[in-house]
Amino acid sequence: MIQLPSLRLDGKKILITGVSRSLGIGATLARRFAEAGAIVAVHGFSDYDLTVGEKNSAAPNATEKLAKEYRELGLNVIALSSSNFAQTGTATKAVEEAALKLGGLDGLVLNHCYGTRVEIGQWTEEDIDPHLTVNIRAAMMMVQAFAMQADITNDNAITLFTSGQHLSPMTDEIAYCVAKEALNCLCRQAAWLLKGKNIRVNCINPGANDTGYYSGDTSHWGTPDDAADLLLFLHSSYAKWITGQVISSDGGMDFQR
Repeated sequence: MIQLPSLRLDGKKILITGVSRSLGIGATLARRFAEAGAIVAVHGFSDYDLTVGEKNSAAPNATEKLAKEYRELGLNVIALSSSNFAQTGTATKAVEEAALKLGGLDGLVLNHCYGTRVEIGQWTEEDIDPHLTVNIRAAMMMVQAFAMQADITNDNAITLFTSGQHLSPMTDEIAYCVAKEALNCLCRQAAWLLKGKNIRVNCINPGANDTGYYSGDTSHWGTPDDAADLLLFLHSSYAKWITGQVISSDGGMDFQR
């Protein structure tokens, strides 16, 4: 029997966004990538979690604290300057800062998001706009900045995060759903556009994840480690023939809706 090598990311230089809660997917991704040998830069915006997002495990300066905790465990994780991707220029600057501190990037994981629940009849421009700027505009600018600095001789990979909106209705989160659906399109278009630069682009739907924000029954939900398993594969050489794909890793939950 052929013995395949362990899945490792030794020497990979990867930027992960949305790392601002110890119980969140981003924090788990940073730890798991670093444990697999990657050099990881993390970006977060704690003010979002403290005011708008999932508040469980939210804390001021959480990204910096997580990076310090991981370094004390011997993991190669550095925190970038905190910034709000709703503000012009911040998304590009995050990629540029990561590339400068790590000496280039060959991996980009866009795990950040903005989301609120507002039903039709209550939509406002002020509610819609940050969904578009944070979830779509920032992602497009970061993909562009990553491509501009990518070394064509490397195996480069980008992973976007979508949701389950393409599988079943989420009618009280329309602005969020529209933005996430746009990321599915960005994935396919960018994969074709960037294949000549040796950049693979994929998008995952992690399904319902138990990140500490829900107090009900989560026994049928996934965990951040489930998402990390797929992301590690997509950023490894095992996934060298996979690009332009929207992949659901949700334990089949959407079949049950």
